[in-house]
Amino acid sequence: MLSRTADSLYWMGRYMERADFTARILEAAIRLSSLPVDDASPGGEWDSAVAISDVAEPFLAVHGAATEANVCDYLAFNPDNPSSIRCCLGFARANARAMRTALTPEVWEAINDAWNEFNRLDPDKMDVQSFSRFLEWLKGVVRAYDGAVHHTQLRNDGYAFMRLGAAVERADNTARILDVKYHLLLPENEPVGGGLDYFQWSTILREVSALTSYRWVYRESIKPWLVADLLILNRQMPRSLLSCCDDIAHHLDRLAAAYSRRGPAQRLATASVGRLAGLRIDQIFQSGLHEFIIRFISENARLSSVIAEQYLL
Repeated sequence: MLSRTADSLYWMGRYMERADFTARILEAAIRLSSLPVDDASPGGEWDSAVAISDVAEPFLAVHGAATEANVCDYLAFNPDNPSSIRCCLGFARANARAMRTALTPEVWEAINDAWNEFNRLDPDKMDVQSFSRFLEWLKGVVRAYDGAVHHTQLRNDGYAFMRLGAAVERADNTARILDVKYHLLLPENEPVGGGLDYFQWSTILREVSALTSYRWVYRESIKPWLVADLLILNRQMPRSLLSCCDDIAHHLDRLAAAYSRRGPAQRLATASVGRLAGLRIDQIFQSGLHEFIIRFISENARLSSVIAEQYLL
């Protein structure tokens, strides 16, 4: 496969996953903003959404302060924000269109129909309820795309690149969603384990579709270290960091078998799986959850760069 084709398929997978992540971040902010002002710092959830999306500097250059209206617009519809839902769908469609012959009709239609439907929306006429419905629609679009890829694509190197891109992006996204609790700190008068703390952690679980899974696995009330254990170290949880790293290593191994050669990307991915699999959640909390997440995001970015150098350039 030409590196140009591989690059388009890889980034198509990443952009679809990023659109889903941005919708989940906005959903979390909307849920958290519903708390009474006396219980939380007003506007803190919107600052958190901007920080977690890694767009704080360009956002503040345009808007200065984070409010519900300007954060929703910037993260969902702004054409100048390359991580907005609009841009992610547009970039995914552009990559898909360039490689139509590598895609089944079902995969192409899932992306193209979503883009056409998005362009029929009028953001200026959206209230909170219609915006929430838009976010649900977007998540459904990504599920339809995932289903089309899973059920119709040939399991060849093109499929591996699509899934590899999604897994790399999902690992980064799960880490950033988990880090919401660092950016959205409890007010000084709120106890750890109190009502606000419980609501914030349950919101994080809900936004990665893991609230029911948490109850199945732990069968007790929500506790921060158990949430982190589920989203970092539990291989059965599809969005956990360890599960994402397993997926990355698996698809890189498929590519190594297809091209009869292993390289630095395979070695780095295997090492990441080994490091995570050897950790316990108490070790992570002792060293600092935020510090662990920052290291993971940096290592994942390095792996992405190595993948690009090995296959996409």
